[in-house]
Amino acid sequence: MIKAKKIILLILLLGFFSVIKAQKVKELLHIDRIALQIPDSLTFSTQKITDYFDTNFSSQNEKARAIFSWIAENIQYDADNIYAFSIEQNPGRSVDEILKTRKGICHDYAMLFNDIANKVGIKTYVITGYTKQNRRISCNPHAWCASYIDSSWYLIDPTWGSGYIQDSYYVKDINNNYFKAKPKSFVKTHMPFDPLWQFLSYPITKQEFNTVKFRFGGTKIFFNFTDSIKEYEKQSKIERQISSNIRINKNGIANYLVFEKLYFLKIKIEAHYAHLIHEQYDSALSTYNNGIQLHNNYIDYKNKQYLPYRSDAELTQMLDDVEHMFIKSLAYLNKIESPNTKMSGFIMQLDRIINTAIIELNVQKNNLDKYLKIAKNYRESLFQKQKLE
Repeated sequence: MIKAKKIILLILLLGFFSVIKAQKVKELLHIDRIALQIPDSLTFSTQKITDYFDTNFSSQNEKARAIFSWIAENIQYDADNIYAFSIEQNPGRSVDEILKTRKGICHDYAMLFNDIANKVGIKTYVITGYTKQNRRISCNPHAWCASYIDSSWYLIDPTWGSGYIQDSYYVKDINNNYFKAKPKSFVKTHMPFDPLWQFLSYPITKQEFNTVKFRFGGTKIFFNFTDSIKEYEKQSKIERQISSNIRINKNGIANYLVFEKLYFLKIKIEAHYAHLIHEQYDSALSTYNNGIQLHNNYIDYKNKQYLPYRSDAELTQMLDDVEHMFIKSLAYLNKIESPNTKMSGFIMQLDRIINTAIIELNVQKNNLDKYLKIAKNYRESLFQKQKLE
């Protein structure tokens, strides 16, 4: 009797979930129908697509689905260029070009979804990594999206959700498994380079991803991805690259794609600091040149016997301005950290030139002090003589 009751309860539960699933499918089909009714004239601009979706849908869930279904229906996968993409070396085409050609690869799908989603008010990021199908790791990088919909993070792959490749041909076939996927299910097939985008409190390692089974949790260290994402959103571009580089290294280098990602991150970080060094050096040189110009102006004025007349305070200020420029120039040089050998030589040379200029400036300042004292005594004696007369 107890066993029979359990079987009946199981049947009821299965029936209940079937009804819920049917309702969700019906809801998605309703959204899809409205999304695909957009006039063709509005589909060559992401802003016009955005306006249409904003007018016809109210919730973030509806808008996200509308974007997903419209892309799946209207963008053709460019199977001829499936192996011609490098995430790090090719930034991808503009969304306008994607809409014009109605064709693209994974990064184009993700960029298009990302652009429209953010415009309709859904916080979305393009995520890069690699994938696994039929227990085999792909040798190609891949791109998908992470969207913050109705107060939760979801993962969306507009490429895999649109269809699949069979015998080198693209087959359109919408797959709802890649729309608003939960992190624990999505990570079974998609491994982001940066574990931040797994959205897991216990991220799996890249070595674990290569295996058939892996565990969530266990003896792993808790990772507060919510706070980490908030911190990420406050960071500058270079700060994001540095923190991402640290997380990727900690998560493990399991294949060439991860190695390549780290390699290009390293190049970007080094390029940033090299650019910063050149900027600081150029600022130091420019400021020094401005100081020299002010110094030359003072010398010219001095050679004209301080004519036309200026007050003592104005004369002193002329040399103080020169000193300010030289000190500011040295400050720029002192901010430069870890320059290469060639740049170190330039920095040392400019430092010597500035300090030599400061020595010469101090000579001018001492001479000016003497001149002002003499001029002051002379003016006082003239004043006394006029009083006696």
